Amino acid sequence: MEVSHFPSALGVCLLLLCGCCLGNFTTSRSTRCAVGPCCCVASRGSQSEQFYDVQFFSTMNECYYDKQMDFFYNRSNTDTANEWTGTKLVIVLCVGTFFCLFIFFSNSLVIAAVIKNRKFHFPFYYLLANLAAADFFAGIAYVYLMFNTGPVSKTLTVNRWFLRQGLLDTSLTASLTNLLVIAVERHMSIMRMRVHSNLTKKRVTLLILFVWAIAIFMGAVPTLGWNCLCDISACSSLAPIYSRSYLIFWSVSNLMAFFIMVVVYLRIYMYVKRKTNVLSPHTSGSISHRRTPMKLMKTVMTVLGAFVVCWTPGLVVLLLDGLNCTWCNVQHVKRWFLLLALLNSVMNPIIYSYKDEDMYSTMKRMLCCFSQEKNPERRSSHIPSVVLSQSDTGGSQYMEDNSNRGQVCNKSSS
Repeated sequence: MEVSHFPSALGVCLLLLCGCCLGNFTTSRSTRCAVGPCCCVASRGSQSEQFYDVQFFSTMNECYYDKQMDFFYNRSNTDTANEWTGTKLVIVLCVGTFFCLFIFFSNSLVIAAVIKNRKFHFPFYYLLANLAAADFFAGIAYVYLMFNTGPVSKTLTVNRWFLRQGLLDTSLTASLTNLLVIAVERHMSIMRMRVHSNLTKKRVTLLILFVWAIAIFMGAVPTLGWNCLCDISACSSLAPIYSRSYLIFWSVSNLMAFFIMVVVYLRIYMYVKRKTNVLSPHTSGSISHRRTPMKLMKTVMTVLGAFVVCWTPGLVVLLLDGLNCTWCNVQHVKRWFLLLALLNSVMNPIIYSYKDEDMYSTMKRMLCCFSQEKNPERRSSHIPSVVLSQSDTGGSQYMEDNSNRGQVCNKSSS
């Protein structure tokens, strides 16, 4: 009889023990337990005290996944959404629209130039095209931001706000990681004093996939759980559902990566410059070939410098917000630093065309051929004069004229 009642007695004892431990975790006024080797004694409080304990416990662990963003903006220190109204909002949207259109056109032209011209079928230019793709993706992120900012911000759901910020974080990480990969590629080639590294297309493809995998993961980190939806007191001001600890991690890690890249690129640049000065007296016949690594390094360092200048102010503002700097007035400068970060994606194609003569000529030929295809009457304007002046050889002259024009358009593919 005693044996048959032992499991039920043990179950009751365990239930009382769990209730006591839960009560002791929530408040000191709750249930008190004393458990011996063979017994369980519990002294329970009043019913009102138990209700208070359960309510307190549920409040500490309450999450706000079903709330709209107006709930979080209202809890922040400043009224963020209402600042994006009036003339300032119109100016920001107009400038942002112009920048985005230029980003889409220019970076698409860079990618097409790398695909079209066989001179660019090397690892460095493949990675440069991937950097242009990251800038193109940044344009998409900014377009989505423009349609979901201002008064619209308060009407967003939590998931749409995560998507809006995740796109921006992904674009930044893609550009940063791609610059790190380019640094590795430049180091591999320059240590051998070669223009291009010996990376195969398969390895370059894997590196590009690795860049985007890291970028997507970092953009999704807050969505995966590193947020303040279940700890409302830890929310930041600039990003109302991002925890301040995440902003500190995000900004510090990126600023450290900036510093490391600047040091690495400076060391590579100094090495190339020193080697070039040593070899130049002995390589008079191939001096232009020896200067090519220096040209590529100058291009990459200009891109890196523009990237650091455009993104550093915004990351510093995020760091100050993560540190809960109440007197820094980060709300008043955030939109301008965001436009500065957008300007980086505008500057990169200009840097490519300005620093790289082959890139500039290829892009120019592509634009000329595109304009000729759009205006066929201009292309055929020479036919009457050729036919009338050279009646005997009109057909051959016409064919030669067309073949020369075809060579100009197709020269980029050679």
